[in-house]
Amino acid sequence: MDLTYTPEQEAFRKEARSWLEANVPKKKLPSFDTKEGFEAHCEWEKKLHAGGFAMVPWPVEYGGRGANLLEWLIFEEEYYRAGAPGRVNQNGIFLLGPTIMEVGTPEQKTRFLPKMASSEEVWAQGWSEPNAGSDMANIQATAIKDGDHFVINGQKTWASRGAFAHWLFGMFRSDPDSSRHKGLTFILVPLDTPGITVRPIEKLNNKKAFAEVFFDDARVPITNQLGDEGKGWDVAMATAGFERGLMLRSPARFQDTARKLVELYRATVASGAYVAPELRGIVARCWADAEAYTLNTYQTVSRLLAGGKIGAESSLNKIFWSELDTKMHETALKLLGHRAELLPGSPAAGDIGEWLDGYIFALAGPIYAGTNEIQRNIIAERILGMPRK
Repeated sequence: MDLTYTPEQEAFRKEARSWLEANVPKKKLPSFDTKEGFEAHCEWEKKLHAGGFAMVPWPVEYGGRGANLLEWLIFEEEYYRAGAPGRVNQNGIFLLGPTIMEVGTPEQKTRFLPKMASSEEVWAQGWSEPNAGSDMANIQATAIKDGDHFVINGQKTWASRGAFAHWLFGMFRSDPDSSRHKGLTFILVPLDTPGITVRPIEKLNNKKAFAEVFFDDARVPITNQLGDEGKGWDVAMATAGFERGLMLRSPARFQDTARKLVELYRATVASGAYVAPELRGIVARCWADAEAYTLNTYQTVSRLLAGGKIGAESSLNKIFWSELDTKMHETALKLLGHRAELLPGSPAAGDIGEWLDGYIFALAGPIYAGTNEIQRNIIAERILGMPRK
């Protein structure tokens, strides 16, 4: 791994920084968990695409810039530095997109990737079911072939972006006599298909981040099958690798939080407020861990560029970033004291309300993308070689 940037990479950073400074909205966009915010974020994504920065590492013909993953890391650093909006189509561009690149047909790449890059089509993730959360092998929703269509029945829940998304990707049991990991097929589903009902799930803050999706004889073309029939588990594991290991949570995200945490610590000390002595060391450790995660990601990218792949170590990444995110927000709340209870919309919150909102979201990190308990099992079996019970 060489941490020296080339002149071309430095020029790219300068170009990205200049464009972002000129184009990032001056006013914070509404949450994309609201209809208004969803539409505002889609407009931002289209502007990002028009500027050539929607998906930096994708091929130009699919709506990208044709850059490599190192330049993607550079762009992410500049993106968070500029305070740019969150990516409303992250399930599509960071999870499904790389999966289509890997296993999709040429027709599927041409059909789906350009509209994904521009966020003309926003994607929901439809894996979990009422009795199949982290244990996705227990999926019961069926997709049975009928001519040139799959007939889908069942339910998905906790579909991220499901309340407003245009499409859903998920696994369905295409062999009704199969069980566990076998007989599952990965299918791309338009959410306006007759027979599909989307029911938003309202969070405690009244925002609709998720949805339940019900399928009642919904007919989806067989051409929307991604990968081989009955081999959906293998396709999903490729997607999960992107979710846990690299694309979904770039290191710049955690560097940005660590930087803000250091600033909060310094401001709290300067104000004369009481700060528990142990918090100084915890803040320093959070910053160091964010830097360590960054260096590890650069190492992973260097390996990928040399022809390597992401394997079971993606589970290590997922545990590390999810627990780091929780720790940083938890530490911020301790620094804020009684003010930590203020939400972003509170008149007295000022610029500190995001910490509570971020903390509540961070608590989900050890659960989504496969619970950390499941990740520890994967590490024990596939990396440490420990026997199963």
